[in-house]
Amino acid sequence: MQPPSFIAFTGVDRLELLPGLKALSARYPIEWGVLVDPAQEGESLLFPTIEIREALLAARELRWAAHVCGDAARAIATSPLTAPLPPAGIQRVQVNHSFKGSTPAQIAAARDYGRRMGVRAVLQCSDAFPLSQTGVDWLYDVSFGTGARPDRWPAPPPAEGPFCGYSGGIGPSTVTDILARIAAPEGALYWIDMESGVRTDGAFDLAKCEAVCRAVYG
Repeated sequence: MQPPSFIAFTGVDRLELLPGLKALSARYPIEWGVLVDPAQEGESLLFPTIEIREALLAARELRWAAHVCGDAARAIATSPLTAPLPPAGIQRVQVNHSFKGSTPAQIAAARDYGRRMGVRAVLQCSDAFPLSQTGVDWLYDVSFGTGARPDRWPAPPPAEGPFCGYSGGIGPSTVTDILARIAAPEGALYWIDMESGVRTDGAFDLAKCEAVCRAVYG
């Protein structure tokens, strides 16, 4: 069974986590995700203030992704060339729409938005991976941050297809079983993503991140 190319831990929320983020990143392939929605910034730990987010992303030795939500995501879908740019310091931008599935126009908008910053764009899908759409990365996600686990996991696409990932109910106690169910063949390229599975009492939990890494990579 091929392990994921990296693990994405989404929802980093506090500056005091930085030493631990750096220590884990030195041992395991990790992408750290910050949630971005101006309407919700500072309202909950999930959406840190712009000051906290910028301070986190200043740690350029870490691999970062911005997960853009709400009206900011809808602005990207309708006007990718004029929508506000994602925060500096990221390597990928995930556009979280409030709907499941993406039209060709929305896929093109996410692709063009990512190209403005020279980063890869990520979209969610809730069925089979769109194998013909290689201009963006695809995250299989029926959970949308709720921790819901799907009934089935699609097979990773072939090497010539898009780069794809998996999310939904993944955490320290489930990741081994889920990877067995995904059953990625040797040489497959994919990632896994989790948000609610690595939080405790609403806060991002580095100990749970480390437990996932140990279960996946040893």
